Amino acid sequence: MTAGRPYLLGIDEGTSAVKAVLYDADLRPLAEARREKPLQYPRPGWVEQDPQDVMVAVVDAVGELLPQLDGELAACGLDHQGESVLAWDAESGEPLTPIVTWQDKRSQEALDRLEADGRAESVRERSGLPLDPYFSAGKLTWLLEHDAAVQSALDEGTLRLGTVDAWLCDQLGAGFTTDPSTASRTQLAVPGNLGWDDQLLDAFGVPGAALPEVRDSVGELGTLRHPDLGAELPLRARVVDQQAALAGAGCTQPGLVKATYGTGVFVLAHVGDERPSPGETGLLPTVAWRVDGRVEYALDGGVFTAGAMLEWLSRDLGLADGPPALAALAREVEDSNGVHILPALAGLGAPWWRSDARAVLAGITAGARPGHVARAALEAIAWRVADIVEAVSRQAPVDALRVDGGLTRDDLLLQLQADSAGVPVQRGAIDATAAGSAALAAVGAGLWSGTAEIAERIPAGDRVEPQKDDGWRSAAHEEWRAFVDRAAGL
Repeated sequence: MTAGRPYLLGIDEGTSAVKAVLYDADLRPLAEARREKPLQYPRPGWVEQDPQDVMVAVVDAVGELLPQLDGELAACGLDHQGESVLAWDAESGEPLTPIVTWQDKRSQEALDRLEADGRAESVRERSGLPLDPYFSAGKLTWLLEHDAAVQSALDEGTLRLGTVDAWLCDQLGAGFTTDPSTASRTQLAVPGNLGWDDQLLDAFGVPGAALPEVRDSVGELGTLRHPDLGAELPLRARVVDQQAALAGAGCTQPGLVKATYGTGVFVLAHVGDERPSPGETGLLPTVAWRVDGRVEYALDGGVFTAGAMLEWLSRDLGLADGPPALAALAREVEDSNGVHILPALAGLGAPWWRSDARAVLAGITAGARPGHVARAALEAIAWRVADIVEAVSRQAPVDALRVDGGLTRDDLLLQLQADSAGVPVQRGAIDATAAGSAALAAVGAGLWSGTAEIAERIPAGDRVEPQKDDGWRSAAHEEWRAFVDRAAGL
């Protein structure tokens, strides 16, 4: 590191781990720290985290990097796991509930009531989102209806409800605030409008007074204070992790598409400054970020199970010693030998939105081997992403798919992805999510001129071209979609 030069910090609060990365002012990574944070599964369909585990992970990861600074920390960016929520007390700061993560399904009953009351269409028209446990609103309804501590704090006027970014910022000194990209994922806001929507709050029974203030995604957002080191971090960007990855992939202009492969795969396409309609493609209109009051939008399609499927096959079924070993098994065979997998451990996301779907392993014969199952898992991930890319292409051309995340280190998966989607796949040269947070923070600090400059500074990675022709792709996709229809009961 060069003394006296300004530095950038990206904090990526993901589902299973926190990663903090220190960059120079040109977004070259200098140092990285990672802390795992466990998930709990107290009942079928419930997925939780301890808020204090998350706080410790953030504080420890950042604390490992700060002593390495020999110059000014000019800007810090924070991204987070999006739709996950919790409740806490405004006076004590103590959490009242676990973090109910985006994978959690406990809110289905509340959503079914809204459906029965005929409110599903009005909710979709205003929020742009279908009724699905994935989003925050139903989870908050459940907490308000079932948690005595939440109800008590509401009665006493000390209740705070929010996503993980609001919890962290409130506890670390940056204020009880969130940003429009996050608000657009809660189902309690109209994308692009300022603040919370009264009609949506009424539909879900969520008190607006208990929610954080919605501010710009980028700019002067306050200061995060490290509780152990006493350091002050100038917060200049705060977004959902997938929006951070959109920026970190250089997709800051309309028509650019990225996919981040982790627990799930999340595909976002930048569509400019006009809010897209929900349409019939199954993709979701969402806010990418808001800078100086100007909103940029994206289309979003989520595959809820990807890395989680590989972990399950490895750990719980014992096919291999972890996902890398499973991928190695897949390379031992030339095809899946008729084995098919529907990766739906957490329901079926875009473009179908079937929260009741379950994972399916089919086509097993006496000739099936672990390698065939492993390859079927990789093929399933690739086809699920291809389904979303196809839906995006109906609204905007897709020239290439920019990819990032741990699974993209596997060359076979990327070749399968290029073949199934029918477009080149470009692997990111750096971790897109943390880099996107830091890059947006550079814009917020005035170091960079605007979001368009991010694309100019993001280094290009290697490119994987499709090897299959359109005839193969059409037939294989038809076979895949027929399997999905049968497996999910579509």
